[in-house]
Amino acid sequence: MSSSVAHTGKKKSWREIHREQKEQRKIYREQNLLKKLEKQNKRDEQERQRAEKDIQEKLTPAVSTLSIAVPGSILENAQSEELRTYLAGQIARAACIFKVDEIIVFDDLGEDNAKRSKTSDTWQEDGETKNIRHCCLQLARILQYLECPQYLRKFFFPLHKDLKYTGLLNPLDAPHHLRQQSEFIYREGVVSGKPPKQSKGSYINIGLLNDCLVDKILTPGLRVTIKLELNQDLKSKKIRGKIVSPLQPRLETGVYWGYTVRIAKSFSDIFTKSQYENGYDLTIGTSDKGTNIHSLTEKSLKFNHALIVYGGVLGLNAAIENDENLDVDDPSLLFDNYINVAPNQGSRTIRTEEAILISLAALDEKMQPQHEPKVFDLSHQIARSEDTGIKQPMKFHGKRNHKQMNYQHSNQHESTHNFTGSFEEDILTLET
Repeated sequence: MSSSVAHTGKKKSWREIHREQKEQRKIYREQNLLKKLEKQNKRDEQERQRAEKDIQEKLTPAVSTLSIAVPGSILENAQSEELRTYLAGQIARAACIFKVDEIIVFDDLGEDNAKRSKTSDTWQEDGETKNIRHCCLQLARILQYLECPQYLRKFFFPLHKDLKYTGLLNPLDAPHHLRQQSEFIYREGVVSGKPPKQSKGSYINIGLLNDCLVDKILTPGLRVTIKLELNQDLKSKKIRGKIVSPLQPRLETGVYWGYTVRIAKSFSDIFTKSQYENGYDLTIGTSDKGTNIHSLTEKSLKFNHALIVYGGVLGLNAAIENDENLDVDDPSLLFDNYINVAPNQGSRTIRTEEAILISLAALDEKMQPQHEPKVFDLSHQIARSEDTGIKQPMKFHGKRNHKQMNYQHSNQHESTHNFTGSFEEDILTLET
């Protein structure tokens, strides 16, 4: 039956048909307008959230960073494999003590000499295979091994000859090397291959009795930083958290969260391959021919991303001469400051691992970061002769009132702890 015929059998007039079609077009237009309005509201909401995020990032300045560059050739000056390993451990300890954010291991002989060297090795960078001396790779590998929390090392560092004597090294004991009984809102973890049963996401091994569930699907074996949800028992089977940037723990709490390691195949790559967008705004070279460090006034070296470069056995001059990309005779022209950190030295030479400790200690009062992190005090954990054996609560300085942990020791070897409250939003007490 034609659409123009009603159920009564009567034929509709063209006026009635036109009116119905007009009403249908009106309904269709209204539906389209509603859909467009919903899409526009959704876009506006996304723009608002993006704008709020941008404003929040601008209001929360990044913490200023400190980087050091060390030549890998210093390992070749050690007489045995044990001493090479211990030398790398000294550098890692110094970097952790003075809260270094990045360690750059550079080849001071240059890429051409690395190709001709019998001890050269290959490594991957940007999908390309490049030659570099084995001493640089060994130093970088040991530094990465020591920075990694102990419960994650078996996942990222299989048995290797370069790590044969790492058992001799002193541990870094960095704040992010948390024990199983330690309670802290942030933890380092590795993505487990175990699939979640119901919801989508990934399980993360964060060094506790049970894995942590996050809402993102990640590649197994990936190292991530986790922020745990509030008000949950870390001994329970259901632990939840979210993936955050490795920079966030220090931004929010001020806690030192370890260093990164980068390999530079030449001296110039130290500066040109920087991980920071605008590079280093303060560069410092160390040499016995430099300016007396005591001539610098207190807090006169202002920086956002600072870099301190150390020479090897032959100094910075040899590293510059072996770099084909540089045509400079005077090393001081490459740095903002060229200093002598020990002008009254009693020894003819200062070893690189000694120069790192001396310079970082001497420059601590000379440097002024633009964005200082919050204060995260670990002084109460340092053993003193007058200590009675009872640990004091950790003090935090930052926004909001943070509850503290009360320690009750049952005896000298076993201890229990009671909390005056549950998880805080910003920071929890770190117990080692």
